[in-house]
Amino acid sequence: MKLEKLIITVAVCGSAPMKTQNPGVPYSPDEIAAEALRSWQAGASIAHIHVRDPETGKPAFSRDLFSEVLDRIRAGSDMLVNLTTSGFNIKGQDVGRQRLIPVELGPDLCSLDVGSLNFRDGRVFENPPAWVELAAQKMREAGVKPEIEVFDMGHIRQAKDLVSRGLVDDPPYFQLCLGIPWGIDGTLDSLVEMRRRLPKGAQWSALGAGPLQLPLTTHALLMGGHVRVGFEDNLYLERGVKADSNARFVERVVRLAGLLQREVASPAEARALLKLAPR
Repeated sequence: MKLEKLIITVAVCGSAPMKTQNPGVPYSPDEIAAEALRSWQAGASIAHIHVRDPETGKPAFSRDLFSEVLDRIRAGSDMLVNLTTSGFNIKGQDVGRQRLIPVELGPDLCSLDVGSLNFRDGRVFENPPAWVELAAQKMREAGVKPEIEVFDMGHIRQAKDLVSRGLVDDPPYFQLCLGIPWGIDGTLDSLVEMRRRLPKGAQWSALGAGPLQLPLTTHALLMGGHVRVGFEDNLYLERGVKADSNARFVERVVRLAGLLQREVASPAEARALLKLAPR
C-alpha cells in the first residue's frame, strides 16, 4: 500500500533551548522566521512557532512578536504556520484567554494541548478541561486547525471526546509527543500503542525528545505518520555534534524519506491532507 505524502513540521525554537546551549537557536522574529524559511527550502511544510524576548531569549507571548513572525514567513513562502498556545510564561488575570491570542492572528494551525502534565523540572503544564473546550471552539470559529498535542494515553481519550462531540473538524490532526518527562516514554511500543488508539481517519505526526528524535520520527515515517523535528525538541544532529540550523534536521528527514520511498508533501499538499482551505 502506498503511503500518503510526508508532512514535515519544523519546531524552530520552542520556549526552553537557549543560545548558550546552541548558538543556532533563534530569538528575534527575524531569526525565527529565517530559520522557518531555511527549513521550508529544505522540505518542511509546517513551521511550529514560539516567540522569545529578542534580547534575552526568555519565553514571550506577545501579539506583536507572533504577528511579525507570521507575516515574515508568509511574505517569503507558502509554508503553513502553526502558532503555539502553550503560554508557560503568561502571568496575571485570565491566563486561559491570553493563551488564545495567537488564534486571533489567523494562522493556519494552532497547537491545542489536551490534558495536563507534570514536568520533571517541577512545573505543571496545566490544561484544564474547560480551557481545552474553549480553545477548540475558538479555533473552529476562526477556521484555525488544531494540532492536538498529546503527551500520554489519557490525553488521547480526552481528545477523542472532543472529536466525538464535533468540537474538532475532520480530519483531527494529532501530534504524538514522546519521551517528555513525565509523559509517555519514548519507545516504539509507546508509539505503536498511541497510534492504535487514535480515532479512525485521524492524521498524525510524532516527535521525540533529544536523542529520541531520529529513531521515533523514522519509525513514524515508516508507519505512515508525519514527523516533527527542530531545535524545540533536539539540539544535536548526532552525538556530540550540534546542528547549526533547524534545516539540517529537515534535510535528514528528506534524505531518509527518499531512501524509504516516501514522498515529501509540499505546503499545498499538506493543506490538502489536513483539509485546510487555500490561503
